[in-house]
Amino acid sequence: MLTKIVLTGACGSLGSLLRDPLSRMCDELLSVDIADAPAELHEGEHFEKADVTDFDTVLRIVTGADMVVHFAGIADERPFDQIIGPNFLSCYNVWEAAYRHGARRVVYASSVHAVGMTETNAGAGLDAPHRPDTFYGLMKCMSEDLARLYWEKRGVESVCLRIFSCTAEPQNARALGTWLSHGDLQRLVVRAVDTPTTGFTRVYGISNNDRAPVRNDAAAFLGYKPRDNAEDWAAAILAAALAPDPSDPAQMRLGGPFATVPLGESGVAGIKATNVGRDEGQRPEEAAPGPGPDSTPKPNADKLPSFLSRKGMGG
Repeated sequence: MLTKIVLTGACGSLGSLLRDPLSRMCDELLSVDIADAPAELHEGEHFEKADVTDFDTVLRIVTGADMVVHFAGIADERPFDQIIGPNFLSCYNVWEAAYRHGARRVVYASSVHAVGMTETNAGAGLDAPHRPDTFYGLMKCMSEDLARLYWEKRGVESVCLRIFSCTAEPQNARALGTWLSHGDLQRLVVRAVDTPTTGFTRVYGISNNDRAPVRNDAAAFLGYKPRDNAEDWAAAILAAALAPDPSDPAQMRLGGPFATVPLGESGVAGIKATNVGRDEGQRPEEAAPGPGPDSTPKPNADKLPSFLSRKGMGG
């Protein structure tokens, strides 16, 4: 039993699924989100409304934590200046706070979009090089490299979960290979937390799909055994799916429609367009606006955002 786990993005579509299992793994679960508190809390769970792009806030909430499960961030593609704070600066804040407070491990919601331009039929393993499909994917690459750096230079363990299409049921033909069920997400996170030692580890967040396009053998030591299989929905999905087109990168790259959208424009919208009478829902992390009251997407800025300052970086 751990003393304290901090869960960021706790009110998100996926973070909310983790509150119950994580609350049973520690004496105190501190759930954190930029959104308002959930209606009910689990035994041993406390909630704090907080912006994880603020270093001093993160430094305070990580006090006494054994582990941080970091699921906060913008959950779709955005212009660079809008996404770098919530999706990368927040990661620096989490790892630096974990290091300063002696936390053992960070479990991080990375994404398939870190390798989204990799060919679907390449049989990619966990040693596949970074090939981001968007600024969103680039933030995941940078954060995975940050995780490796903090392990190799500062001894903070990390498990980076490259989450694929995590929904209650598979939504489209692509998801016959990329689906991650809610139950398998919970099983994956539990294994990422309770494995005795992990060092720096990446693992694909994917269910036991017959058509899975990636391999997890290098992370077998985690003991993650997915149980669900998208093939159970294959007949119905394929009967209503778009016509196969091998010239379409959205059908031939791991990132799906994210591989074809212009930089800074929504990839989730492209995924929803392929759904078969279902709602894809949100991407792995709960969408959260960057600093400032207005979260409406804006054109790319011609300079880095003002929060990349010495104060913002905990200096």
